[in-house]
Amino acid sequence: MEPGGQDINLNSPNKGLLSDTMTDVPVDQTGCRVPADAAGAGLPEGLTDAEVEELQADLAKVEEEILTLRQVLAAKERHSAELKRKLGQTTLNQLKANLSKGLHEVQMSTAYVKTSEKFGEWNEKVTQSDVYVKTSEKFGEWNEKVTQSDVYKKTQETLSTAGQKTSAALSNVGSVISRKLGDMRNSATFKSFEERVVGVKPRVSTDSNEENGSQRLHSPDQSQDSAPF
Repeated sequence: MEPGGQDINLNSPNKGLLSDTMTDVPVDQTGCRVPADAAGAGLPEGLTDAEVEELQADLAKVEEEILTLRQVLAAKERHSAELKRKLGQTTLNQLKANLSKGLHEVQMSTAYVKTSEKFGEWNEKVTQSDVYVKTSEKFGEWNEKVTQSDVYKKTQETLSTAGQKTSAALSNVGSVISRKLGDMRNSATFKSFEERVVGVKPRVSTDSNEENGSQRLHSPDQSQDSAPF
């Protein structure tokens, strides 16, 4: 036996027997062990045993219905996902549709319309306020002073001069290239090359004519080949 009074040896003849320290474990009328929390808790105040049993039966029924509804909902969600897949309604397309729908609902909402109206009224008040008018006038005066200042005029003249110089430089480059091409064509080397190219063409034509004439002289008379023996 162990010091605690219970024999935990599986081969012992005292196996399964409760010790003296466990004789106070609560049991119900059928001899089954009652949980400690249930054993220590009494009946709710104002309820009889029959009412407690009826409430427990209702609770079990409701929990069973909840479980059934969860299973039905899961089956419906699977069926809905399958239908969407067949229709080509991907998650991204569905997200875009939901965003568009949500944006449309926001724009059509009363709060959005009232906010837009308030913003329009506020913008109108701002543009007509003395501060806005004075600021616009000050900005116009500042712009006029800047455009009429010596720094602005000098900068504009500098940019204009730079543009003119750039155009003149490009024009000069084109003129130089054209002049160089003209000088190269008028050079003795280019003329000699041109004369050689021009002289090759008549010589090629003469050689071709002589070759054709030689072939005619050496070819047999076709009338002799067709004459009968």
